[in-house]
Amino acid sequence: MTPGWVDVCIVSTVDAGELLGLLDDPAAQGAWQDEQAIHLYWPAQIWSPDLLASVKRAVRQLDSDGSSMPQILVQRVPHEDWNRQWAQSVKPLYVGRRIVIRPSWEQINVVPGQVEIVLDPKQAFGTGHHPTTRMLLEWMEDVVCGGESVLDVGTGSGLLAMVALRLGAARAVGIDNDPVAIECALEYAALNRFGSELSFWTASLTKEPPFDLVLANLDRRTLLELADRLAGATGGRLLISGLLTEQRQEIVETFARADLYPRRQREREGWLAMEFSRAQSCEDA
Repeated sequence: MTPGWVDVCIVSTVDAGELLGLLDDPAAQGAWQDEQAIHLYWPAQIWSPDLLASVKRAVRQLDSDGSSMPQILVQRVPHEDWNRQWAQSVKPLYVGRRIVIRPSWEQINVVPGQVEIVLDPKQAFGTGHHPTTRMLLEWMEDVVCGGESVLDVGTGSGLLAMVALRLGAARAVGIDNDPVAIECALEYAALNRFGSELSFWTASLTKEPPFDLVLANLDRRTLLELADRLAGATGGRLLISGLLTEQRQEIVETFARADLYPRRQREREGWLAMEFSRAQSCEDA
């Protein structure tokens, strides 16, 4: 008999990619995320109270307020049901005015003007469902005019870099310190038939040549740590996401010391995305 699976459903808006990265468990065999919950899957034969405790610790560390433990539901599902649920749960996602992200098993009619990315969710997330990702995708429709060089810091699945190219950027580089993420991003790049205009590297942000557009969908601590290096890589504008609205002032003050100033911002479901540039904004920072 084929062993079943354990479906761990976490009712929370924490980012699935950050959660899997914090767990760092290669035994996690699949996952998907919608706006209200994350589903993680382990083979039933290895599931244990220790694994559940690890999930709870990671969720508590990432949860936005930390005042209470989000609801976690654990259930066993047969192998065939898991496969069916996996395929049925991931549907084409329409973002903004033009962007369509779909799994390979869902065919759609792409209308003129739309840009399409084929992405089958794996351990490296960035499927576009989380508000932090959606805000950047929608923003990119307005700021990518054509011919830009783009750096995607903490690229994950490579989604932002790939969408930038579909929107007209000339060159995109994605970096991530997680080799699993880069392996997945390279697979997605091949699946979407990108060539030398797109590159992915397992690396931290060090000394990068200035890019016209730098994208950084990261957590607060990482953004604070990388402020100077993001400033060094930014030749035009910087779009950041992954922040809670109450973290704005700390970010503004830290980035100001790196000679970057806020121009615009977007908010959704308590999350914040911001645009920075070297020119002082007329708006009050």
